[in-house]
Amino acid sequence: MIRFLSLLLLFSTLLFSKEFTIASYNVENLFDLTLNKSDYKEYKPNTKSNWNRKTFDIKLKNIIKVIKEIDADIIALQEIENKELLKLLQIKLPQYKYLSFNKYKNSSVGLGFLSKIKIIEEKTIEVKFSNKLFRPILETTFLFENNEFKVFNNHWPSKAVPENYRIKYAKKLFDRIKLLPKDYDYILVGDFNSNYNEYETIFNEKRLNTTNALTGINHVLNSYIEDKIITKENILKYKEATVHFNPWLEKSIEERFSSKFRGRNVTPDNILLPYSMFDNKKISYVSNSFSIFKPTYLYKNKRINRWQIKNKVHLAKGYSDHLPILAKFSILKQEKQNIKEIKKIEDLYKLENLEKEVLLKDCIVLLKDDKNIIIKQKNNRAIFVYKKSDELSEGFSYDLIIKKIKTYNGLKEISLFEIKNYKGKIVDYKNLYLDITKINPFDLKNQNEIIKEIRGTFNKGYFYFDNKKIAIYFKNKEIIPPNGSSIIIKRAQIGYYVDKIQLVIFNKSDIIYVN
Repeated sequence: MIRFLSLLLLFSTLLFSKEFTIASYNVENLFDLTLNKSDYKEYKPNTKSNWNRKTFDIKLKNIIKVIKEIDADIIALQEIENKELLKLLQIKLPQYKYLSFNKYKNSSVGLGFLSKIKIIEEKTIEVKFSNKLFRPILETTFLFENNEFKVFNNHWPSKAVPENYRIKYAKKLFDRIKLLPKDYDYILVGDFNSNYNEYETIFNEKRLNTTNALTGINHVLNSYIEDKIITKENILKYKEATVHFNPWLEKSIEERFSSKFRGRNVTPDNILLPYSMFDNKKISYVSNSFSIFKPTYLYKNKRINRWQIKNKVHLAKGYSDHLPILAKFSILKQEKQNIKEIKKIEDLYKLENLEKEVLLKDCIVLLKDDKNIIIKQKNNRAIFVYKKSDELSEGFSYDLIIKKIKTYNGLKEISLFEIKNYKGKIVDYKNLYLDITKINPFDLKNQNEIIKEIRGTFNKGYFYFDNKKIAIYFKNKEIIPPNGSSIIIKRAQIGYYVDKIQLVIFNKSDIIYVN
């Protein structure tokens, strides 16, 4: 019996060893206690900034706690001052037998790997500018179960500089990976200081948009190509194009963040995966394994517990302004992604693109004005139709062939469709409007729904009702009420724009002023 259990344990261990985890974590400035010219002011040791032995030990202990609990087989780290600090982490975390590190001589911080998996080579991809000094890209080669693969650790320039700086990083990286065999397994990780959907957000950032809306992470690394974002379902179609899938797409919209900027969710930390991670050869990405490490000591009450500095003085508590991200990989063959026929609107919310046309039956037009349409199925969700169609009428039902969908700043939209069948008039269609007092308008499952008959007060871009407040947007600026106005909203869309739930008012007839 003992021998059988021992064999069973050995078999389980061997089976488990076929899978490994890679994580990425920007630790937010781990500096030592040696004074260097490249130290940030607040990290000059034993000064009024309170960066001293006690503070350093707390910072180090907190980083070790996070790395230990993540328990990844390989962890890419950013913002480490030097290799000696990485070695100190290795001493405290002896399960990591291997490390690699690099930085420029006069730069403040570098980047490195701690690994349980054997490292067989490391290289530096240099990216330099005449007027600024940032970080190189660290290319490290690993060997797992006799399978060689590379991981590229990135820390691109922050958004203190415009997009052309990050474009240069992307081009250097792309030029390197283009030299690899097409089926070579590699992974791009790190702090790219770019959102997974930077192609959308850059339009709203005139200061950053020096590249005619082209972005490094999307347009150079090809995570967005031919007006489509690369998904698990379509990546194998681009075998010759060197494209990359970003697993942030596996998470729901509200979960897509590893940091916060002015209260908004942002995704500077990314993992990008090539065609070879989906070809079922050698190493493969484990579908839906991407996650954000956010125990309550790192993230609570919608706040990241970052390392705290007040008035340039360390308070000796907190962790980092970034949350770690991680994903699993395997040398076992993965099940192929099945594209299911979509019959319900709610299924569209799970996808970024459509790889084939789908039929939605019994779609009722809840709202139509000059430029906007919202449709809904009974006992199902509502969705916004981006382009007006003269063939659709409010209060009527249709079977629709959906050809294209997109997500614009978080809002799910149908962007191309045709009518399959006309189903007739729905007399009581307004019964599908919702009572906002009986739902949670901030729950994203209510995105694109129409709410009705709610009384409250408008003031400075917000609508106040039932001791709550919600942002409100008027499609026609001429109908914006004076601040302090009491109004009844006859109907409004529950919209979503750049991490903010808002009510959208389309027409003057949708509000009534009350005394």
